[in-house]
Amino acid sequence: MTVIGYARVSTNDQKTDTQVDRLKAAGCEVIRQEKVSGRSREGRSELETILDFVRPGDQLVVVKLDRLGRSTRDVLNLVHELEQKGASLRVLEPEVNTAGPMGRMVLTVLGMVAEMELGFIKERQRAGIEKAKAEGVYKGRPAKLDHALIRKLKAEGVGATEIAKQVGCGRAMVYKVLNATVCISAARHD
Repeated sequence: MTVIGYARVSTNDQKTDTQVDRLKAAGCEVIRQEKVSGRSREGRSELETILDFVRPGDQLVVVKLDRLGRSTRDVLNLVHELEQKGASLRVLEPEVNTAGPMGRMVLTVLGMVAEMELGFIKERQRAGIEKAKAEGVYKGRPAKLDHALIRKLKAEGVGATEIAKQVGCGRAMVYKVLNATVCISAARHD
């Protein structure tokens, strides 16, 4: 039996160190880690590697359920895949083990609660944004590109590829900024 740890964070500026320490303390012999969103299984190559090589009797360990997946359906599908291969899942916080029927039931309930909590967070965020918009405070994400510089370079005859290199974006974004400028100009002349 191999005890395999899986640590995941959503963004590159987050660290898996705390999770890795907890997984080592839990007796994990192998620990796979990745920095990718848990919304879906797409792009989660370390998790796929684990699922490809897990054997009967192996145990997958995660610190918290949300490290495995954000939706109840995804988590339950992963548990089902593990069971089909004769392996089990252990969650450290709160302690749940799918090796028995009680663990699977508790896991299902925890997954549903986690999904519901994520829904509440999104609702509060949406409500906050709507309130800020109504008060004229919310302007959206600040522009990361210097649109004036893009227009200036284009007016000087610099090509889109060179503009993209100079401002640090793709050509498509240069065209998007330039097309938006044309649309705004056209709207003002109507």
